[in-house]
Amino acid sequence: METRGARARRRITILGSTGSIGESTLSVLEHAGTLGEADFEIVALTANRNVEKLAEQARKFRPEFVAVADASMGDDLKAALAGTGIETGAGEAAVEEAALRDADWVMAAIVGAAGLKPTLKAAARGADIALANKECLVCAGEVVTKAIREGGGALLPVDSEHNAIFQVFDFDQPERVSRLILTASGGPFRTWTREAMGEATPAQAVAHPNWSMGAKISVDSATMMNKGLELIEAAHIFPVAHEKIEILVHPQSVIHSMVEYVDGSVLAQLGTPDMRTPIATTLAWPRRTPSPSEQLNFGKVSKLTFEDPDLVRFPALRLAREAISAGGIMPAVLNAANEIAVAAFLAGGIKFLDIAAISEQVLERTGRLNGPASLSTLEEVMDADANARAMAEECVAARAAA
Repeated sequence: METRGARARRRITILGSTGSIGESTLSVLEHAGTLGEADFEIVALTANRNVEKLAEQARKFRPEFVAVADASMGDDLKAALAGTGIETGAGEAAVEEAALRDADWVMAAIVGAAGLKPTLKAAARGADIALANKECLVCAGEVVTKAIREGGGALLPVDSEHNAIFQVFDFDQPERVSRLILTASGGPFRTWTREAMGEATPAQAVAHPNWSMGAKISVDSATMMNKGLELIEAAHIFPVAHEKIEILVHPQSVIHSMVEYVDGSVLAQLGTPDMRTPIATTLAWPRRTPSPSEQLNFGKVSKLTFEDPDLVRFPALRLAREAISAGGIMPAVLNAANEIAVAAFLAGGIKFLDIAAISEQVLERTGRLNGPASLSTLEEVMDADANARAMAEECVAARAAA
């Protein structure tokens, strides 16, 4: 992978600043400032509709521009920042404008397919993309990687697993890599029976044992769909065939992922389960910057354990493997169906096990091998996404009525 030297003062945009990743990014920036290492300035911040938190962040960090995706909240945002001199905007176009502002490092942390367009806008103009939105690569891996490559920026993975691999992967000798090992905590239902999982509540599903994350990502961890989607992501980030990417359950979340080389060496990145570590890694890349994350205390780590994932209790892993094997639109279809099913579960409309069942049903209805050989345009991605969402909504309604 090509590397670019960091410019004297790094200009930062955070797409999705009010979510957990966005807040963690601001925490890293603030920490660097307290240590006299704040060689950054914030250009733009965006949120979906949390105007109160966005305005609070804007007053504290003084960006040039802030935008809220919900157009109906534009007046509220403008009023909240009246007299500050900070520009405001509302609606999808405003979020895309934020992505187009002259920042050379962009945190892509908007959850779901909504993050795709602004991320592509930032990539096309040459920004380094710190990618925390897994849906971008899952839905449109070829489109996104092409935009970053042609724009001249770098793809900097923020997910702890991909970031771990990024730190120990020898990009000069990718053919010497025998496999990638993505570690997974196993989520809150790692030891539950399938019968018990069938009665799991949203509150139980979002109670992750190690990580502090948003509701949707937490549910994905509970189904292990997040790990399946990460497998698809890894195949786009690293020059390794997806058949060489494995998943290993590691409940302590200390080893964040591993790379095995042909000589038998296995290189791992370790750290406390705190997203501020991978964020800091990408923020100053190719240099290093301090992070407020707690240091790993090896004396307190009593043991590290590992186990193979159970594909019967966690069928989402099988679905992800099938989707990437089929290629074309199928990863985008899987992601869209999962988003709809997770939202329905969180709203109390379906059962926990229905999430994977609906996702599989949508994959089957779409036709696993009938999609295009590749996705070359954003329009193809959005069409596949919209069609899959419509089918998933039908499946949700059918199960809710049953």
